[in-house]
Amino acid sequence: MDQLRWVTLGYHYNWDTKKYCQENFTAFPCDLGELSKCIARAMGYPSFIPEAAIINYYHMDSTLSGHTDHSELDLTAPLFSISFGQTCIFLLGGQTLDEPPCAMYLRSGDIIMMSRDARLAYHAVPRILRHQELATLLTHDSERDISSERRRSLQCLEKYLSNSRINVNIRQVEGPSGSFASQVK
Repeated sequence: MDQLRWVTLGYHYNWDTKKYCQENFTAFPCDLGELSKCIARAMGYPSFIPEAAIINYYHMDSTLSGHTDHSELDLTAPLFSISFGQTCIFLLGGQTLDEPPCAMYLRSGDIIMMSRDARLAYHAVPRILRHQELATLLTHDSERDISSERRRSLQCLEKYLSNSRINVNIRQVEGPSGSFASQVK
């Protein structure tokens, strides 16, 4: 896990071409899909379809350089970013690198939604900060109700999140017509 930096779900992203490929697809996880649809409905996007996710794994010395999220076909569709584990400093700028960014903390459990112009704004993660007040995944009441295998998995996850950050970015890839344009291939 310490060497892992990112994984993709659903439509896989080609980091070299900065495009999605219709033929490079795995089933999108049902639980994550339902969670993101629920968030989308609450935010006024009832037709959002989760089709891809990029999961970033940050360690205490990790950063993410400034970039925009412009590869999806419909930029009016929201992008949901869910944070777990350690806190980060998140910079959100403008549509050029000349515009000074606004700095904010993203803590475990925070969700950011970006759509329209916000997706074209440069954003970055220059620093991960240790945040000591992470909630425990195992409570005294629930410890009796789970299997030993599940308990070990949760303990492993707690240990990982005490020194790392996981960020799940959920996106709708296809355009309003529900199909890929030739530029995506």
